[in-house]
Amino acid sequence: MRYMMLVYGEEFDLEDFPPEVLKASLAQFNAFHEEMARRGAMLAADRLQPSGTATTVKVRDGRVLTTDGPFADTKEQLGGIYVFEAQDLDEALEIAAKIPAAAAGSIEVRPIMEVAVEEGLAAE
Repeated sequence: MRYMMLVYGEEFDLEDFPPEVLKASLAQFNAFHEEMARRGAMLAADRLQPSGTATTVKVRDGRVLTTDGPFADTKEQLGGIYVFEAQDLDEALEIAAKIPAAAAGSIEVRPIMEVAVEEGLAAE
């Protein structure tokens, strides 16, 4: 089963960190990514641009409304996503706990719903 892992934390500018702290953090993420690659579990991983670059879209009464920035103003922002293949929720939670960002932020784990698509497009 596939699981989406949403990485939340306080936004920061990489330039604000001393080089040795940044190097150690990147080493942790690289080690985690290498382990997940060896397991064949990681299907996708992406870091997002800062929340200030977001645009929220709503459709109300047939009108498209856009707002700059994220929909919710919270202390923690969505900073990145992962998609992993895991046997079950227990394995997905074990993977989530290994994401280095979990030490300072939080990881939301959700199973991905498999949906059949009509008109000849096959579901994964």
